[in-house]
Amino acid sequence: MSSNIVITMARQYGSGGKTIGAMLAKELGINCYSREILRMASEESGINERLFGMSDEKMKGAGWFKILSRPYDGELLPPEDKDFVSEENIFNYQAKIIKDLAEKESCVIVGRCADYVLKDNPNVVSVFVHADEKFCLDRAMERNSMTEKEMKKYIEKTDKFRGDFYRYHTGHEWADARNYDLCLNSGKLGFQKCVEEIKAYIKIRFDL
Repeated sequence: MSSNIVITMARQYGSGGKTIGAMLAKELGINCYSREILRMASEESGINERLFGMSDEKMKGAGWFKILSRPYDGELLPPEDKDFVSEENIFNYQAKIIKDLAEKESCVIVGRCADYVLKDNPNVVSVFVHADEKFCLDRAMERNSMTEKEMKKYIEKTDKFRGDFYRYHTGHEWADARNYDLCLNSGKLGFQKCVEEIKAYIKIRFDL
């Protein structure tokens, strides 16, 4: 087993989890991966990167997606398989990239059920970042030109999708604290203190 330490970040929309992940990576001098995983999975599989994005979109509108669960098992289908560009296989290629990255380097990975994909890796620190509705709304409003009502709806929809996506690929509940090592309220702590908190946890847990 490699001695790399990987920090996975799950986050509510507007809580700043992605920003905290990037800040943490910078302070630790390691890479932070989020959307790049789609590009890398596309290169690895030969499946058009657009399909990775479309897979997410397609799932958002699918009724079956909300009730079914097909936990990730690591299988990769070959190009000649009829399900080569299925949602599962597209996810499985992303998971392969996540596992390869964890093997190769210490890094921060944002989203993509990385905590579950790497659940058997003893050197993974899984973090869930959340905040109250007002904090998430205020932050989201700074970055998007929507009315408050539209933004509220968008946040709800995004978090619901993240929950559905997580349940579908893991069989677990996304916002369940038991899935994570650390749950941090960024609204109370602020971003920098969240970074400090994660660093302190790493130090204590790995006797660094």
